[in-house]
Amino acid sequence: MQNATPMLRQYQEIKRQHPGTLLFFRLGDFYELFFDDAVIGSKELEITLTARHRERGTPVPMCGVPYHAASGYIGKLVRKGYRVAICDQTEDPKKTTKLVRREVVRIITPGTAIDSQLLEARENNYLASVFGAGQGMAAAFLDLSTGEFVVTEFAGEAAWQQTLDQLDSFGPREIIFPRSLEPLFKTGAKHEREGEANNEAEAFAIAGRETSLNPQDEWVFSFESSRDLLLQHFDVASLDGFGLAGKEMAVTAAGAALQYVRETQRAEALHITGLSYFEPNDYLILDSTTARNLELVEALDGSKQRTLAGVLDDTVTGMGSRLLKQWMLRPSMKKGEITARLDAVEELKNALILRDRMRSELKKVSDLERLTGRISLGRATPRDLVALKNSADAIPLIRELLADATTSLLEVLNESLDELTDIRELIERGLDPEPPATMNDGGYIRAGYNAELDELRELASSNKTIIAQIESRERARTGIASLRVKFNNVFGYFIEISKSNARNVPPNYERKQTLTNAERYTTPELKEYETKVLGAEERILEIEQELFNAIRQSVGLEARRIQADAQALATLDVLLSFAEVAARRNYIRPALTEEDEIYIRAGRHPVIEDAAGRFIPNDTYLNNSTDRLVVLTGANMAGKSVYLRQTALIVLMAQAGSFVPADEARVAIVDRIFTRVGASDNLARGRSTFMVEMTETANILNTATPRSLVLLDEVGRGTATFDGLSLAWAIAEYLHENPQHAAKTLFATHYHEMTDLAKLLPGVRNYQMAVRDSGGTIVFLRKVVEGSASKSYGLEVARLAGLPLGVIERAREILTNLEANELDVTGKPKLARHLPSRKKQDQPTLFEVVNEAVIDELRNLDVTDLTSEQAIEVLRKLKERVM
Repeated sequence: MQNATPMLRQYQEIKRQHPGTLLFFRLGDFYELFFDDAVIGSKELEITLTARHRERGTPVPMCGVPYHAASGYIGKLVRKGYRVAICDQTEDPKKTTKLVRREVVRIITPGTAIDSQLLEARENNYLASVFGAGQGMAAAFLDLSTGEFVVTEFAGEAAWQQTLDQLDSFGPREIIFPRSLEPLFKTGAKHEREGEANNEAEAFAIAGRETSLNPQDEWVFSFESSRDLLLQHFDVASLDGFGLAGKEMAVTAAGAALQYVRETQRAEALHITGLSYFEPNDYLILDSTTARNLELVEALDGSKQRTLAGVLDDTVTGMGSRLLKQWMLRPSMKKGEITARLDAVEELKNALILRDRMRSELKKVSDLERLTGRISLGRATPRDLVALKNSADAIPLIRELLADATTSLLEVLNESLDELTDIRELIERGLDPEPPATMNDGGYIRAGYNAELDELRELASSNKTIIAQIESRERARTGIASLRVKFNNVFGYFIEISKSNARNVPPNYERKQTLTNAERYTTPELKEYETKVLGAEERILEIEQELFNAIRQSVGLEARRIQADAQALATLDVLLSFAEVAARRNYIRPALTEEDEIYIRAGRHPVIEDAAGRFIPNDTYLNNSTDRLVVLTGANMAGKSVYLRQTALIVLMAQAGSFVPADEARVAIVDRIFTRVGASDNLARGRSTFMVEMTETANILNTATPRSLVLLDEVGRGTATFDGLSLAWAIAEYLHENPQHAAKTLFATHYHEMTDLAKLLPGVRNYQMAVRDSGGTIVFLRKVVEGSASKSYGLEVARLAGLPLGVIERAREILTNLEANELDVTGKPKLARHLPSRKKQDQPTLFEVVNEAVIDELRNLDVTDLTSEQAIEVLRKLKERVM
């Protein structure tokens, strides 16, 4: 920009160094945005867009927000996917006559937010780092707000799909990756939006939420630099202790994540005290489709209440709530770990008084994980440290309550709790127990902690008294009764004496100013006092800041101890929540088995039961031999989908370590749960309902194992009847017969012909949703019983829905035609023909329909009107239709 002021030139230079960000530029008491940033900021923040330098003929767009309220505005931008660079004044304007030096002190991105205003208290905020080479992929997940840092890697043709599965599971807010992987993310994305101007990150739908995509230059993902950074950060000589021996891709992904955090935070993030490598088969895998269909953390209508998390989450701390969701979204596959959780839940469930007392103490505990993150990154306030101290004060009593625990996990938690005595004492000695909300005015260091600070505070608070004492003493010494000690901003403190008393002024008085009727003087004592008092307030703030920084740094060095306590208390909170819910809702302990059997007696859907207050229970039995695939038929609205979902939720809850809603449950440990329940058009990506359905089904058929649980609801309904039935039949056969993918399957369908599978395949069983039909009025019994439904009661459901009576009657007539097997030569039903009502028959199978239709066609065929060529053609068509 021509004729730019020095300040704008400074802004433009800093902006060039940080492309792809919105630059918050500190000017006095405001953060200002200029040029394109201002246009975006005013629109997104709904604030006034103004202009600077209009008088120069080239107005500069500008908008701003008060610096003390900036967090709320920044949070709004970050939640929309923007990256915000904070440019602060890095020198005191009072100490320079030149342009104040400014630097970017932090870049806030969706995946690196740590301030409480930018985060959801009960949700993790992951940054994902994805790296791939050849047929291998790696993914690291880092929650900067808590310090949690994990990584995994995959090999083979399925590596990208496995990476997507983990992204679905962790639900990161931001993903970084080398630019070479951009095509994969673009084709693998489940949702995209246009990137806004000045915002490089695109949107990518992961686990039902928009995730910011942030491609990086290839050099960022260097194995050597990543390895060296990790070694230096953790102060170790080898990464083998983290499980990373021979895992170069995992090291690269993790190192890139840590480097990104350091660059954006301008700090070392010492609260990231460890890195854990995990194998994908350590956890039950749930893709985003399954998590959405099962309504684990968000209902299909977008609400948070009527979800499994809403039922199970009775935690009293934010860190407990986050851990519960981790256990729920990534249930364990380790029998020993699950059993230890169930043992602890059982003990706590049976100890009502102990449970209530521990939950009461936990309510006093703040979010230690996020407090530790803010402390280590230098963002914590005095109130944060006092909250840490108050939280730690609850630990001794919690340990006392746990002293008599008998289950192994509770004993381990008790032993791992550190009472943090030294940290509590330091904060107790150093900080006021009720510090102010902001640090601007001081007052947060406790009296008695620092002698110089106490002296300055005494000086500042006793200013009037000291001035009065000096004035009284000087009057007595000089004998001048009208002598006054005064102050102004130009001359500071001075002694004012009228001209008539000038002859009595002592020799040690120094003249400062002559007025018409008075003279003003100073003394060595007054000079010394002036120096002290004028610098006292400023020095008080400096000393308090220095002392607080030292305390914060000392506490930050103990991050590992605080995090260990946070993990133990979060685990205890989840176990108490599971126990509380189990006791309140009459859940029972499931029996975990590594065999192939799933048996649930009188199982209930936890969410529907919680909402409705009552629920009709049902049994479930599946194994990998005699009951491998259950074909479930029945009327619409009879409860087929609910039955499928409740089976999956009970299995999932058991592997998370929770008690379950049933009278008895023996649950085989499963490696994946798949659902194909409902579908919606994705018109923006040119994908129809049926395409979505088939894509999801393909993923199941290609990925399921004999240890998986598959729920299929109305597969094939998105296309023509015979096409859909043929696909449904083939899919069921594949899941039954293929040794690699023969999963335990619940298959709900309206294709009653599917029940014939039980006659052909030994592992197929037929069940139906019981319905009472009384004179055309149907009652849904919500019970699953053996056998197959003879009809779908679709017309009765349509009548209940309020369709016009004429439509219902005509539909009955058409149904009568279909049940009479009235198909023409091409195999299509003669729907247009009106026939008198005839006696209803049981719905025939697909094969009977076609074969009997062929016989009817031959019986009614008038050969006298056919040429030889026409007769041959008709016979050819009929022959093709015979089964």
